Amino acid sequence: MEQIVVNGSESQVVVDDSNLLQKKISAIRVGGPGKLQVIADFDGTLTKYWIDGCRGQGSHNVVQQEDPEFNDKRQKLYEYYHPLEFDPTIPLDEKTKLMEEWWGKTHALLIEGGVTYNGIQNSVAKARIAFRDGVTELLELLEEKGVPVLIFSAGLADIIEEVLKQKVHRSFKNVRVVSNRMVFDENGHLQSFKGKTIHVLNKNEHALDMAAPLHDHCDDVKGLGDEKYALKKRTNVLLLGDHIGDLGMSNGLDYETRISVGFLNDRVEDSLECYRKAFDILYLNDASMHGVLKLATHLCSTESD
Repeated sequence: MEQIVVNGSESQVVVDDSNLLQKKISAIRVGGPGKLQVIADFDGTLTKYWIDGCRGQGSHNVVQQEDPEFNDKRQKLYEYYHPLEFDPTIPLDEKTKLMEEWWGKTHALLIEGGVTYNGIQNSVAKARIAFRDGVTELLELLEEKGVPVLIFSAGLADIIEEVLKQKVHRSFKNVRVVSNRMVFDENGHLQSFKGKTIHVLNKNEHALDMAAPLHDHCDDVKGLGDEKYALKKRTNVLLLGDHIGDLGMSNGLDYETRISVGFLNDRVEDSLECYRKAFDILYLNDASMHGVLKLATHLCSTESD
């Protein structure tokens, strides 16, 4: 079993309960790829935390508006609201309102500041953002096996899609993005945002109505049919995240077996104990995605493979 989940140095991965993990692996293999879905966070999970010794950009702060005044205003909102996101003294219902307020003001600034689709493309091209090694191979494997991938993010769906286009150079029929989606006019100017706001406290499968194909021209993934209903029937989950709160991404799904994989990218000593208890498998120090690729390959194989 260790060969299934460990990639590289054993110090890079922590498994708190090997027996429980093995039972979960066996259960998912019995169900086969037809019962499996993958739910993944984006920033710091699919993407690298560090790039050339510097902190990689998140999908939130990739967009640079033509008028720098609006970039400054969004940065000030971040400096005010971000500490409140992690303040343990604020009740959850109050914190939820604060997050909705933060996202609402940020989206309003993006609209007022005149974001364009071309501007997004240029921003991504200049951004310090990159996928972990092995992510492309993982998405290709899951597409081949017909396993849907839901990318959950409190950021911007259009940014995530553009990052995938520019960094991976191909689309995936099985990938859906659950995030805040922009609406552009015929001239490519941002007009509004579609549907309900997705923020850090509500990004779970209750937000599945926000899911959309990675690119509008893509056909539905083979075998999904009525997508939302089909996903509900996929009751085995491989969940990928870099915060303990990401475990809530599967809250809207009545799953049978879930294997949670965590990435502890920074300040490892401070968070190791709580992270190792929270996740079935924990990768340390901004590890690659190769270990997850090995695990997913095993989960999608038959006993005779």
